[in-house]
Amino acid sequence: MEIRKVFARNLRRHRHKKKLSQEALAHEAGVDRTYISAQERGVYGASIDMVQKLAKVLEVDPAALLDPRSE
Repeated sequence: MEIRKVFARNLRRHRHKKKLSQEALAHEAGVDRTYISAQERGVYGASIDMVQKLAKVLEVDPAALLDPRSE
């Protein structure tokens, strides 16, 4: 699976675990809701800085968002 799809799946999964809406996650990360939506659909790749920012909001290690084995 390509890393963009892995990130999209893991981002959505961790957001759901935290019971956050796309809008709430976007607000906490300082980005637009449409950006979160696009990331979760794998429309385009996130910068490494954005991976870190989203991981911080989700309270996970950045590697957890990029782990293809993450369930």
